[in-house]
Amino acid sequence: MTATDHLSVEARSKKFGADEGDGILRCDACPVLCRIRPGRAGACSRYANENGQLVRTDPVVLLAKTVEDGGRLVEFGKNDWDGQVLDPSRTFVTAIGAGTTYPDYKPAPFIVSAVHEGVDTVTVVTEGIFSYCGVKVKIDTDRHLGPEAAPIRVGGEQVGHVTTAEYGSQMLSIGGVRHLTGGSKKEGNITCDTMLKLCAGEPVTMVIDGGHEVVVAANQAPIVDGKPEQRMRVGCGSATVGIFAKQWLGHVDEVIVVDDHITGVLTEHQAGKVLDMRQAGIRVRGRKSTPGRYFQVANPGIGWGGTDIEDPLSIIQKIDPETAWPGLRLLLTSTTGEHFLYCVLDENLVPQPAPIPDAVMKVVDRIGENCEPSLCTVLFMAGAGGSLRAGVTENPVLLTRSVASGETKVTMGGAPVYLWPGGGITVMADVTKLPKNAFGYVPTPAIVAPIEFTLPRALYERLGGHMEDVVSIDDILRDVAPQARIDGWIEGNPWPFPEKRP
Repeated sequence: MTATDHLSVEARSKKFGADEGDGILRCDACPVLCRIRPGRAGACSRYANENGQLVRTDPVVLLAKTVEDGGRLVEFGKNDWDGQVLDPSRTFVTAIGAGTTYPDYKPAPFIVSAVHEGVDTVTVVTEGIFSYCGVKVKIDTDRHLGPEAAPIRVGGEQVGHVTTAEYGSQMLSIGGVRHLTGGSKKEGNITCDTMLKLCAGEPVTMVIDGGHEVVVAANQAPIVDGKPEQRMRVGCGSATVGIFAKQWLGHVDEVIVVDDHITGVLTEHQAGKVLDMRQAGIRVRGRKSTPGRYFQVANPGIGWGGTDIEDPLSIIQKIDPETAWPGLRLLLTSTTGEHFLYCVLDENLVPQPAPIPDAVMKVVDRIGENCEPSLCTVLFMAGAGGSLRAGVTENPVLLTRSVASGETKVTMGGAPVYLWPGGGITVMADVTKLPKNAFGYVPTPAIVAPIEFTLPRALYERLGGHMEDVVSIDDILRDVAPQARIDGWIEGNPWPFPEKRP
């Protein structure tokens, strides 16, 4: 605390908001400026009027590292224990529940000083009001969900679009300022609600124009047209041929791995040639790329290998009687091993389904064993604007440069972020790495997300930081911890402060 501000840390977090008479408070935590009557909450349900004071309805979240041996938050029974609930050196103040800097000239709600491994540090804690934000969704499946750039709809409103497919995954882009504020009020509200649910790990049902319905939830299997996905493909058809070619040798005469992108044909493939396999003379439909690799064997779909194929024999264009022979053993399989068909050519060189031999089935099972579980990954992405950065320092560009150089560490609810190169502070975080209920909203509409900046105290002063608003971690724990939500540190997240190395 300084001589100019004798309020407690708790009181400082409540002092904003204008009294408009009759006990009504004007909340200035966001641009909506709700008029809140006594005992009521604002439109976002995050701020309320409690006895004439503007208070947060959600508590500030503190993350505490447990002791290594016992896993307890507090080392009770120590002779020098002074009654503190938490160890300051093992506690991180997150921005969850901290409040915002709106109307943009205010310092961040909490600017916390602490000593870690002999280094004086400052952590600047604030909740950002993000209109320029979105959610990137990675769906592990070879099913075709919809055409690239196709609109994605929730409740009939467009909330995003399909983006480029990556290896074994379909990618979606949800949200963004155009959907939040550039369309109708309904579109903005549904987009905001969709993003909020995705960030909270809740399932959202989406319909893709020209494609399919998919239910998405972070770290859960996608559900496509009512069917839960099981496996992420081991590779494209060509890769699958190459991986398992040697294991098929001697047990089958030809293998066709059906795939929407690259269908593989074993005896034509380089792997089959290196193994000196006899040519089978079975030509598949599609555009031949390099030997044994075919593009566009069928249309995209939710059938075999992400195609619209239900009968795999339909992709055979011809069987060369000069090359093929009666009794030829043919296996057709998908890139996940979920679909397979074993056939033997009859006297007329027509494939006839037959019981699959154990040795061949073992390799099909091996394909499935090498497929990872199909999951949805949800990444929150946002750009920290000038107003948010002004809550950190009076000269925001200095913060941007410090973050870009790696001197200042950025976290979201204590979780690590990926910092995009280039201008500004554009970050991306895995929502499952944040504590529960880390995200909120304001009805502009916009997403409210936590963000923390941790840096050496001396550097913070050089950046033009709000030094008069710095408070010690001890003050925070004394004034805030009794009403705070205290969670354990999330396993796997790196500790934001410097630590001694062995």
